[in-house]
Amino acid sequence: MHPEVWAHWGTLIVLLLILGNVLWVLGVRRLYRPRTVPPQLRRVRCQDGWEIAVHVRRAPVRRFEEPVLLCHGLSANRFTFDFAPPYSVAHYLAEAGFDCFSVEWRGTGHSRRPALGRRYTDFTVDDHIHQDGPALLEFALAETGAKRAFWLGHSLGALVGYGVAQGPHGPKLAGILALGAPVFLKSGPLLRALVGIGVRAAWPARFRQEWMSATLAPFLGYVTLPLSELLVNPQHIPPTLQRQVYANMMSSMSRKVLLQFRDWIEHDAFRSYDRTVDWRAGLSHLTQPMLVMGGSSDRLATPENVRKQYELLTCSDRTLHVFGRDRGDKMDYGHGDLIFGTGAPIEVYPLMGTWLQAHATPMPSPVDQTAEPPTLPA
Repeated sequence: MHPEVWAHWGTLIVLLLILGNVLWVLGVRRLYRPRTVPPQLRRVRCQDGWEIAVHVRRAPVRRFEEPVLLCHGLSANRFTFDFAPPYSVAHYLAEAGFDCFSVEWRGTGHSRRPALGRRYTDFTVDDHIHQDGPALLEFALAETGAKRAFWLGHSLGALVGYGVAQGPHGPKLAGILALGAPVFLKSGPLLRALVGIGVRAAWPARFRQEWMSATLAPFLGYVTLPLSELLVNPQHIPPTLQRQVYANMMSSMSRKVLLQFRDWIEHDAFRSYDRTVDWRAGLSHLTQPMLVMGGSSDRLATPENVRKQYELLTCSDRTLHVFGRDRGDKMDYGHGDLIFGTGAPIEVYPLMGTWLQAHATPMPSPVDQTAEPPTLPA
C-alpha cells in the first residue's frame, strides 16, 4: 500500500481513538456523577484579574456567624469537600449550621478564566496564597456579613491556609483546620521520581491526569492501580465510591506548581516559588486556633510529619489528632480516606464539627435560609 494511504489510515485511526476516549470519559462522568443538589456556583475576581470558582452551600438553618472555607489539594477540585452524602463535608457542616464555601483554585475545575495576558496554567502556589485565598475569604465574609471565617484545607489546601494566615488577611481567620497537610516534604526516591515524571508529563503547561483518572475509573474496585497506596488506603474506600471519586474529583496540574513541589521535596522545604519566603518557619508566629489532623497510614503527610508540624506551632489553642486504629478508629487512615474512608463520616467529620462549634460564634437566633420570604401586606 502507498505510504500516503498508510498515513491517511493512521491519522483516521488516531482520530477515532481520541473520539472514542472523549465519548467514554463523558459517559463515565455522567454515570458516576454525584446524585445530590449541587451548590451555587459563583465566580470571584482576584486582585490580579483572575477569576476563580466558589461553590456555595448554605446552611438550611444558619446557627453560626463564621462561614467555613473548604479548600482542596493538588490535583483535586471542589468535589473533595462537596460530594454526595454521607461523604460530603459541606453537607455535614451545612446541616450543623455553617455556611460553606468550596473553592476551586485557579486552573482547576470551573476556575479557568485567567487574567489578561496570562495562560490558565501560568501560576504557582504563591498565587493561591496571595491571590486566590484572600479573594475567597473576602467573598465569604461579604456574603455572610461575618467578620472572620474558618479555613478547612486538605493537603495543599491546608498549606495555602497556612500561607494566607501569615499575610495581611490572617486576622480575618477564626481558626485553621489542617487535614493531611505535608508541611515537611522530605521523601524517598519513589516520590521524587514520580514528581519528576509529572513535571516532564506536564510540559509545556500542565499534566492532564484527570482525563486518565476518568478513563480508568470504571475498573477501580476490580483492580488496584499501582502506587494507589500513596494517595489512599484502598481497603478503606468502597469500590463504588472509588469509581465515583476518580471519575469526578481529579483535575490537571500546572507544570509550575509541580516544579514548586519538586523544589519542596528535593530540599525539604515549604517556601515560595522564588525561595525567598519560608512559610514553614512562619508557622511559629501564628496565633489563630489550630486543629492539626492526619492519618496513621498516610504516606504523604505521615504521622511523624504531622506531629513535627504541630510542634512548630506556638499558639495557645492548638490540637493534634491522628486518626487510626491506635486510637480506636474503624481502620487506619491514608491521605484521601481522611475524607472518603468509610469511617470518615462517623469519625473525622464529627471531630471537625465539634471543634468548629466550640470555636464559632452562635447567631443571635437561627436563620432559616430555605424558608419562603414573608408575604407583605397589601
